[in-house]
Formats: sequence, structure tokens, C-alpha cells
Amino acid sequence: MSADRENSGNEAEVRGGKSAVATSPGRLVELYGKMVLVRAFEDACQRAFRQGKIGGYLHVYTGQEAVATGFLEAFRKGDRVITGYRDHAHALLLGCDPGEVMAELFGKRTGLVKGKGGSMHLFDVERGFMGGYGIVGGHIPLGVGIAYALRYEGTDGICQLYLGDGAINNGAFHEAANLAGLWGRDGMCPCFFIVENNQYGMGTSVERATAMTDLAAKFNSYAIGNEKVDGMDLEAVIECAERVAEQVRETGRPYAVEAVTYRIAPHGAADFFEKYRTKEEVEKWRARDPIGILEKKLLERDALDEEKIEEIKDEARQRVSEAVKYADESEEPPMEELYTDVYAGEDEYMGTR
Repeated sequence: MSADRENSGNEAEVRGGKSAVATSPGRLVELYGKMVLVRAFEDACQRAFRQGKIGGYLHVYTGQEAVATGFLEAFRKGDRVITGYRDHAHALLLGCDPGEVMAELFGKRTGLVKGKGGSMHLFDVERGFMGGYGIVGGHIPLGVGIAYALRYEGTDGICQLYLGDGAINNGAFHEAANLAGLWGRDGMCPCFFIVENNQYGMGTSVERATAMTDLAAKFNSYAIGNEKVDGMDLEAVIECAERVAEQVRETGRPYAVEAVTYRIAPHGAADFFEKYRTKEEVEKWRARDPIGILEKKLLERDALDEEKIEEIKDEARQRVSEAVKYADESEEPPMEELYTDVYAGEDEYMGTR
């Protein structure tokens, strides 16, 4: 698709932008710092991949930071979060230690899941993070099931289920969405679907992948309420997130939001040539970099100045540098770890629990 896809042709349909948001300037500065940290972390990941320090594959979140940052503002203790393979930001924003996340990417024993998951399979149950998943669409039925379980157990928790535009044509999505709508009739499926529409499923644009490009409207088939939001505008995302999360929490009914965003970075670390999109298209979207948009707003409101911006960026770079050092210096997992965490209970090889 040409550079004319700057706003995916859906600008008039996207909610947000002009909405009044009650988020304080101080909190927005904190969230700006979190987004800067995520960006610095992802930049370091790309360098480490090229240096051969990260095995497997790597997908970074560059350009999409406002989506997870905004929606996770509505996260409460007892909630659950599940996403696909572009999962570093979600883990960091939920409070996972950058050193442990980086060590996981490096395959070290000090990693978040002992070096066994890598980039696509981060996991932290204590913080409500039920995974990164490498199989496209494979986590969607799990997220719907988690939402059902939360209500079945009598809690007021909800499940934030993130999926990409590329996963929405998967059969698992349609089966899970149908069950979510069905269970939701009885208030038994507090599932908050968040479609991160970054315009491409790997190298295939939305327009080439589906005949009906209004991804939010696909949920109509399953009696699930839905809307769009500008995924590049943090304030718009926060307004949407808080309003919808409260609705899902109160009703136990699922709801879906299509966050229109853009992946500024390549699909993955080995996506060098990006022949499926033009440089002009990428540059137009760079002009709507979510970090840049928020930075400009904070400067205009005198919530930040240039000196404070550099201080925040320096702090983020330092934290990421320490995370890389920690990962570099950590030990490899012992061979015995091949046999642990495979079965529940007694292990047939090691004979221990």
C-alpha cells in the first residue's frame, strides 16, 4: 500500500483525540518516562540481536508504546493480561525487572522464566502477566478462558487480551470471540479485547489480508460491543481504557477496542528490507511517534522542559545499560533445567517435585 495509508483510512472513525482526560500532568510525565524506557529497551534488544546475544527471534514494540502504556493504566490487582509475541513492553509496564526480562531474551538462568521462554514467551503470574505467546492467535482462547475463570471464581478481575491485526483472521479468534459473546450474555466473560492494529501482519497489509478492514466491527458478529481509538495518542488511549475497563468489570460482558497504531520498526529483527512498505509511509507515521506526540503536549503545558526530557532519557538509557550488563554477566541455565517445569508433580527423569 502507498504512503497514503498514513492513518489507515479510518481517521474519522477513531475515537479519542479531542476527549478530555483527567490524567494529571505529573502522571503523564511518569508515563512518558515509562514509554521512553520501553523504547530504549527495544533499541538495546535490536543491538543485542545483531550481536548474536539473543537467540530465536525478536519482535520489538517501537511505535506502539502508547497502546500498552495507556491500557495498562486501567489494570488493577487481580486482573490478568495476555498477549502475543510482541510482549516486552507489557512485561516491563507491569513491573517486571528490566534485567530479568533482558536476561530472558539472552537465554540466561536469571531470566524471567529461567531462560526457557526467550523473547516471545515472557511470563509473570505474580504480576498478572499470563504470557507472551509465539503462536499467532493461539492465546486468544486462553484469554477468553481466563476471563471466564475470573468471574466464575467470583472476583471482579478482568482480562486484558491483546491481539494483532494479523491474528484476527485466525479461526481461534472467531471461536473464542463467539464463546466470549455467549458467556458475556450472562455476565460471565469480563474480557477486554485490545486489537493492536499496526497495519501489517508480518509483511501483509490489512487491506491485503481481509475484505472487511474495519477490525473493530468484526466483533459485531459475536454481540461484542466495540470501538476504535487513536493508538498513537496516549491520552486518548487512557480515556478509552479507563472507561471500557470499568464497564467490563461492572457488567462481566466482553468489549473490544481497535487501537489504530503503527509499527515504526521492522516486523522482526531480521526484517531488513521491508519491501512491503515505502520509506515515505514510514516517515509519515514517524511524524506521529507516540513519544513525540506526548513530549510535545507536555512541553506546551510546561509540564516538562528540555533539560528534564534529557534527564528522563539518560535515566532510561542507564537502566537499560544495567539490564544488558546483568544479562551479559548472568550464567547459562544448567543442563538439569531441561527436565524441570515440564510436568506437574514428580518428574519421571529427575525424580523430584
